[in-house]
Amino acid sequence: MIQAQLREQFPVEPTPAAAPAPSHPGFWAGLRLRQIAMLAVALVFVLVKSYESLQAFFLTHPEVKMALLGSSAAAGLTALGALGVLFTRRISERTQDVLLGYGGGIMLAASVFSLIIPAMNQAQALGYEKTGAVLLTATGIMLGGLFVLAINHLIPHQHFIAPNPAIQTMRTSRIWMFVMAVTIHNFPEGLAIGVGFGGDDMGKAIALATGIGIQDIPEGLVVALALRTLGYSPWKSAGAGILSGLVEPIGGVLGALATGVSATALPWALAGAGGAMLFVISHEVIPESHRQGHETQATLGLLAGFVTMMLLDTLLG
Repeated sequence: MIQAQLREQFPVEPTPAAAPAPSHPGFWAGLRLRQIAMLAVALVFVLVKSYESLQAFFLTHPEVKMALLGSSAAAGLTALGALGVLFTRRISERTQDVLLGYGGGIMLAASVFSLIIPAMNQAQALGYEKTGAVLLTATGIMLGGLFVLAINHLIPHQHFIAPNPAIQTMRTSRIWMFVMAVTIHNFPEGLAIGVGFGGDDMGKAIALATGIGIQDIPEGLVVALALRTLGYSPWKSAGAGILSGLVEPIGGVLGALATGVSATALPWALAGAGGAMLFVISHEVIPESHRQGHETQATLGLLAGFVTMMLLDTLLG
């Protein structure tokens, strides 16, 4: 059923006829090589010039460096999962739902143990009474959820199962709207990693980054396979999955910078990141994993993911 729905939403355009070869292929090949060489030289020049500035910045903001490393590792695991499409064309719908549920369970436990509870503890450490800390955290959770909701409304995107009639007539390619939907999904994950490293508990931050990275592997694979079943080539499918994870380092750096504004910002950032992840779980992960009639298997996967993250938080935190 999912394949039929996917084909309706992402029709594969026929491959155009190959263009005639240029009369001077050597000239064009040489031109492309020169352009690539110039870009490479420019990139090296920029990196060398910015190296010292970055080193100085990271020395004064070590939490940003750790957040960048952690969120980049998570993006790398998304890419690793997406590359799995090169070795398999499809997995069963039931397995996809179990993997989605497993990832949702990890995110759920991460939002509770690594973000929301630390937010309340941090608020109390700043002098808030228990009731005040709970109210602050509750407000932060709601603001984080509303933030992701606003992104959903502002950025055109297309879920790979549930169609969005409001954007059916737009010229933007549906495959890119699909990648944008997964990117919106991944941004709160990177944000949460950054906020975690911006806190005082490095063990919980490492556990959070590890848990999110683990669930990014099957997520990247499911995204790439969804496009592969539509007829896109393995490399294009893998590339789209990889692109969807590149937003995580951006979210990681922004999250770490947000916590560095002042000590009072930390509980707000922790709670907001937790709320953003809760919104994604309820709005995206659970509905997608239950849509094809495998609710029981998906729920068991969610429980397994929750326990996995709980153990990681206990062992590493």
